[in-house]
Amino acid sequence: MIRASRLFARLTLALAGSLGLAAAAHADLLADIRAKQEIAVATEAQFAPFEFVQDGKIVGYGSDLLALVLADLPGVKLKQLDLPFQGILPGLAAKRFDFVVTSVTMTKERADKFAFTLPIAEATVALVKRKADSAFTKPEDMGGKVVGSQTGSAQLKALQAYDAQLKAAGKPGVKAIREYVSFDEAYADLAAGRLDAVAQSLSNLATLAKTRGDIYAILPQPIGPKTYFGWAGRKDADSASLVQFFSDGIAKAAKSGKLKELQLKWFGFTMDTPTDAVPVPQM
Repeated sequence: MIRASRLFARLTLALAGSLGLAAAAHADLLADIRAKQEIAVATEAQFAPFEFVQDGKIVGYGSDLLALVLADLPGVKLKQLDLPFQGILPGLAAKRFDFVVTSVTMTKERADKFAFTLPIAEATVALVKRKADSAFTKPEDMGGKVVGSQTGSAQLKALQAYDAQLKAAGKPGVKAIREYVSFDEAYADLAAGRLDAVAQSLSNLATLAKTRGDIYAILPQPIGPKTYFGWAGRKDADSASLVQFFSDGIAKAAKSGKLKELQLKWFGFTMDTPTDAVPVPQM
């Protein structure tokens, strides 16, 4: 009777082990993508020069880098969804697609919930104003003014934090902060005089000032700590291989010099970004 019980226990352990191994073998999103030969990624294509629509196609720095990385997934078809930024991270958490390939600022709150790749660019936040507004020369001048940014963005949080910092120092805070679905709408309101400034990453603003320098000018001082843009996956064991695949691809592009070539192509300057590890967010 005792021997039969021991045999039953061994069989139970063996079965549990087999099931565990089967589950572990299945828990690999990258392997699943290779098997079905399709990867679904989400992008907000209203963030030039990172991602934007031109002649009906999503183009930009992120698109070129994505094509470079996916060259190491031969035979896998890309399904790229163009979604509002506000729905991208919730959609990733709900498993509506495999990965986020759009410029996501690395923040502490997001890093707690999602797995970031190595940085693709710097994301430090600054202000852009109308070039003709000669009275607005430094961030502290935004006291009493109306400033805009994108709903749900890290740039909006940096703006809110800087406003609180001014008030804590006994200085006037902003009159109002307006939120927009896309930065293009905020730029339009700034040009029309309905805003006094827009809070956005320096990478984007440098391109805006370069192409529309007759209208816009960047304030030289940033309003937040040094931060970076990365791509994001789910923070679970199933997604770990896919996150590592994208990080390896970004590191490979940096090592070969392709990353800086793409930065020169789309921004007109290069950025130093960490390539050995994902940096700890500073905001």
